[in-house]
Amino acid sequence: MTVTRRALLATTAAGLAASLLPGGTAFAAEEQVGIVVKIGGIPWFNAMEAGIKQEAEKEGTNAWMVGPTQADAAQQVRAIEDLIARKVNVIGIVPNDSAALAPVLGRARDAGIKVLAHEGPDQENRDWDFELTTVEAYGQAHMDLLAKEMGEQGEYIVYVGSLTVPLHNAWADAAIAYQKEKYPNMTMLGDRFGVAESVDETIKTTQDQLRAHPELKGILTFGSQGPIGAARVLEDREVADKVALVGGFSPGQGVKYVKSGTIRGGYIWNPMTAGEIFVQLGTLLAKGEEPKDGMELVGVGPVQVFPDQKLIQAQKLEALDKENIDRLVELGL
Repeated sequence: MTVTRRALLATTAAGLAASLLPGGTAFAAEEQVGIVVKIGGIPWFNAMEAGIKQEAEKEGTNAWMVGPTQADAAQQVRAIEDLIARKVNVIGIVPNDSAALAPVLGRARDAGIKVLAHEGPDQENRDWDFELTTVEAYGQAHMDLLAKEMGEQGEYIVYVGSLTVPLHNAWADAAIAYQKEKYPNMTMLGDRFGVAESVDETIKTTQDQLRAHPELKGILTFGSQGPIGAARVLEDREVADKVALVGGFSPGQGVKYVKSGTIRGGYIWNPMTAGEIFVQLGTLLAKGEEPKDGMELVGVGPVQVFPDQKLIQAQKLEALDKENIDRLVELGL
């Protein structure tokens, strides 16, 4: 019987370490896949972990998730160093800072470990990256929704998880470029704010921006905590009907704001599905096999594989609207 384990983080003065059961515990599966995400304990990555655990049982793979206590590249580096020391077959990574992770991922590959990224299409020293939507499609879908809710005119601001999270910034780039081309009567104020992985930081920034820009008409946020923090401020200030808030978030965390109309909507892929794909692809790579164009992945169907870009591309978005939100919550998201 294959035993699947979950690695827990213990934060000490020395830093981050993923805990293992002390000696004597045997695992039947040869394939070991350790997946390091951006931050543990938030709904998005809780759902991803559920997908990892479910698929690990199906695949007979010893796969687990490591969730740092903060969205901090240094904690991710230490977690990856720990996995290298454990001599896992595959390291999965959802990067906070691509540049900061490149050296340690290079050491992983030098040690013969395969590196599988998600939300890291530009991550150096990876073997593959998989995505559940394209950068352009995701950014443009959100901008179309924001423009609709703003009446295609007025001032808006943009939040990302941090200024170093590669995919959040790529989505923002795509959305902003699309706005300039398609919605010329809309204006982005200032530069983007790297706060959307923290409810508290988003709350503070939203309060500051509403004070500085009383005519603000829109907030576009990439990062799962951004819509939640901004929604709280809009409701507290009683301006949710005047400021259109659009972005992706964990459905269970934001359902009440969608139903009240404070969050006008957004799009996500299913993080549980992403967890399952991490294990499917991780198992494949651990066995020395390579992804093939048109291969079927459970939950998304056939995928495109681009060897020159080291990219595995699927297209599977879910609308975060009043019609769909309850279904997503029922899935545990």
